Amino acid sequence: MTTRPEWEARDQAGSEETAELFRTIGRMVKAARERAGMSQKELGERVGYSEEQISSIERGRRTPQPEFLIAVDELLGCGGLLAVAAEDVQRAKSRRRVRHPEWFRDYARLEAEAVEICFYSTLTVPGLLQTEGYARTVFTARRPLLDDDTIEQRVAARIDRQQILARWPPPAVTAVIEESVLRRTIGGRLVQHEQLERLVELAQLRNVEIQVLPLDCEGHAGMEGPFILLTPHGRPQMGYGEFQSINRLITDPDEVRMLAARYGSIRGQALSPSDSRTLIEKLLGER
Repeated sequence: MTTRPEWEARDQAGSEETAELFRTIGRMVKAARERAGMSQKELGERVGYSEEQISSIERGRRTPQPEFLIAVDELLGCGGLLAVAAEDVQRAKSRRRVRHPEWFRDYARLEAEAVEICFYSTLTVPGLLQTEGYARTVFTARRPLLDDDTIEQRVAARIDRQQILARWPPPAVTAVIEESVLRRTIGGRLVQHEQLERLVELAQLRNVEIQVLPLDCEGHAGMEGPFILLTPHGRPQMGYGEFQSINRLITDPDEVRMLAARYGSIRGQALSPSDSRTLIEKLLGER
């Protein structure tokens, strides 16, 4: 008879304990909201969340962020009860084992030590730049369907990757995103609005440059699809691509050189970082 490794059993037990904590906090939020005579929509409007997000938190399906719990505690007069729970959530998040799907682990390891990362994105905002709500929408929309626990694990792992943007020295990050990605309301208007705000914030970092490839670009060098270029510390530049369920690290020097040349052309055809930020801010004003 085969048995699970000890670490896997601990992970499972920890995940179940964390899930139960989130369900308990969700019930506390619901009780406080109902006591205050508020609907989910009304509470969401007061704290900047959608009705669906409030519903997911109350059912324990969405991680209740500490800042959300503190805001709700103050708004609904919970006397510090939810603020204390926020500390429990923070501890649970720090204990949670971040696990990428097996096929992605090689890339994630290389990205964590990269000194430069270049994204060309045609369908979604690059994962390293996504908000939690945007990432959850992406994983929820996957087919075949992912179960709720897997979705939360994937979201946590994606958000955890973003810590490299705050390390010192940080990697140099450039991203060219097609305008159609920014106009598509992935996750709904609120989620997309938050994502655009996040891009504006990131564009202000000294190590991040974001460019938009405009819709009126009649022909461009990126018409064969999205890809990533990354340069790990002390190692040659390499590429990475995903297509449907196929993913591939590209290490052949000639192929990498071709991708790098293509990326240079794409950046030249995109709006400048300054003009790109202006466009993103314009889109924010339309939502």
